[in-house]
Amino acid sequence: MRIAETVTFGGSALDRAAALRRDPALLARALEGGTILPVWRGKPLMRGEAPGWLSPGHPVLSRAEAPLFLGLDGETPRFAADLSDWSPEAGAEAVAAGFFDPSVQHHPALDPDWGFVELRGIMTLLTPRDAELLATAKALLHWHRSHRFCATCGAPSQPAMAGWQRTCPACGAHHFPRTDPVVIMLVTRGNSVLLGRNALWPEGMFSLLAGFVEPGETIEAAVRREVAEETGILCGPVSYLASQPWPFPASLMIGARTEALTEIITLDPEELEQARWVSREELVSAFAGLHPQIKPARNGAIAHFLLRNWLADRLD
Repeated sequence: MRIAETVTFGGSALDRAAALRRDPALLARALEGGTILPVWRGKPLMRGEAPGWLSPGHPVLSRAEAPLFLGLDGETPRFAADLSDWSPEAGAEAVAAGFFDPSVQHHPALDPDWGFVELRGIMTLLTPRDAELLATAKALLHWHRSHRFCATCGAPSQPAMAGWQRTCPACGAHHFPRTDPVVIMLVTRGNSVLLGRNALWPEGMFSLLAGFVEPGETIEAAVRREVAEETGILCGPVSYLASQPWPFPASLMIGARTEALTEIITLDPEELEQARWVSREELVSAFAGLHPQIKPARNGAIAHFLLRNWLADRLD
């Protein structure tokens, strides 16, 4: 396995068993012998550092929507179910806004060590298999909650194919889960890397530049355009490094590397609050928590992964 595939939420060789999605009888048998992960408003159920898998028929699932099939985890069929209509007791609601929700919601039918938690907070604690399953569950369930109506005629649509499709009973249109491609760029010039920060991020946090790929655009063109738009920096050849499913809510981060052709930064204040060239020595200090101005991207994010491996000179 390439180092690139060890990124958080990277592939764990999960058998998605797509053939089961088309066979209701086989799917029903799989559900009988499988386990279900409840997800409350995007937050998976956890028991410590492990996903909170429940058996079909568990009392917690009485308020859940129909489970969606994630795949086969070895011999165990795995499903996910949306529990967002459940209301926690007063004072236990999720934080309404912010970059990260630290609150934990506990269900009365479960022991206190079980709780619904923000995936960003536990993603680096998960095994590769659990990380892939939880990322898939979160992204798939979010798509269903945000695409309840047919984009063709506006009528309510219905889940199909074990959750991997929505079908409109009015016009017959089929809709499929969307993934938004995002380029994230390791822009280097000599011994330095280009970092930027959004005003909404935690104080001092800097990361690699990133942006959505536009219709009719190649990855290479998106890399050059985004860097130029946000910082005025012109870039040369672009090469692929790694990718990461990023279920916040439904992106595929495409890591790319490019060498800057220019150095002077002309900031777009609507996109970034700051941008700066950071030397390897400064970045080492930032990762050690010693830099007075810079904090690195959150561990688990592909930006953190790419920067650490750039410092170690082991990008492949």
